[in-house]
Amino acid sequence: MKIQRNLLSVLKNDLEKTNKGLIIYGPRQVGKTTLVNDLLNEFKWNTLILNGDQRGQWWELLISRELSKLTLLVSGYDAVVIDEAQRIPEIGLSLKILLDNFPKLKVIITGSSSLDLASKISEPLTGRIYSYKLFPISQKELRVVNTPYEIEQQIEERLIYGSYPEIFSLESIQEKAKYLENLTNNYLYKDLLEFGDIRNSSKIHDLLRLVAFQIGNQVSISELAKTLEINRTTVDRYIDLLEKSFIIFRLPGFSRNMRKEVTKMDKIFFYDTGVRNSIIGNLNMLNSRDDVGKLWENFLIVERMKKLSYEQKLFSQYFWRLTSGAEIDLIEETEGNLHGFELKHGKKTAKIPDSWRISYPQATSTLVNKDNWQNFVI
Repeated sequence: MKIQRNLLSVLKNDLEKTNKGLIIYGPRQVGKTTLVNDLLNEFKWNTLILNGDQRGQWWELLISRELSKLTLLVSGYDAVVIDEAQRIPEIGLSLKILLDNFPKLKVIITGSSSLDLASKISEPLTGRIYSYKLFPISQKELRVVNTPYEIEQQIEERLIYGSYPEIFSLESIQEKAKYLENLTNNYLYKDLLEFGDIRNSSKIHDLLRLVAFQIGNQVSISELAKTLEINRTTVDRYIDLLEKSFIIFRLPGFSRNMRKEVTKMDKIFFYDTGVRNSIIGNLNMLNSRDDVGKLWENFLIVERMKKLSYEQKLFSQYFWRLTSGAEIDLIEETEGNLHGFELKHGKKTAKIPDSWRISYPQATSTLVNKDNWQNFVI
């Protein structure tokens, strides 16, 4: 099943209308190379394709940062694609020279991790690039090839096996489990371990397991540090690296400086529920799990994130909680407006706390459950 990515039309429009470079961030195996190939098929360019994982004669020319050598490299080409660019030393400076001296050259860069790529390009390429995140397949993308009924029938698979592109081509539970195991063991940490200067890789896996069991709950960094027998600063750093590797993301507490609002500890969720389940070794069906509500919450929050990101909307996401225990699962702030969402699995209902309405009378509030979840994420 061919699933067209939402970013394709956005990237095509950028390439047609601007002379800026494009950077596509995202974890390995998420479909960046396929997206770029689909993009190139939209144009009749003579394209130079380079891969940071595979050194060739081009390597020394590119990293030389000498205009004469870069001219030798790109002369005669309409476009250059640099895949896995985070592996190329000081890539930002080379790209700056290309963009400044070859205004008609289309430059497309992909990076499996923002760990190193971001630091190498952010300063030299300021104002010269558009950057985008590519996530695992979104429900919004699936809606193009599936009916609402079909999407509803697939929801259990999405919660258990996640939405990495390869998962959709695998049929048996054994194949899906093997793929996720390979993904989590051999791909997710590859750049993190190389660029993050991690001395004890087992601690990363142990940290992820601890976090995976706590999705939907506020996470204490001090408790994680105590359990792992490492210092708090190291745990903070590891979590930051895992975020930059697009494995997890933090959901902070929302506050307008009211004393009763709880904000000291974040919640942590996974970009993909299949990855989360594989890390804890639980790929059981929903009827034999005790974490369905947490999986559902994780799924809805990340699918909402994908939707808003692909629609190029500026947004911030939070949770909200008072010391009294009143809480709302997801708070969105867009264009100065506040929206509260209570996320319930199945057809469960919940009342939005009166304290939220009183504290933020201008904010909207919505219950999201099985009856309306597709509207929320699609």
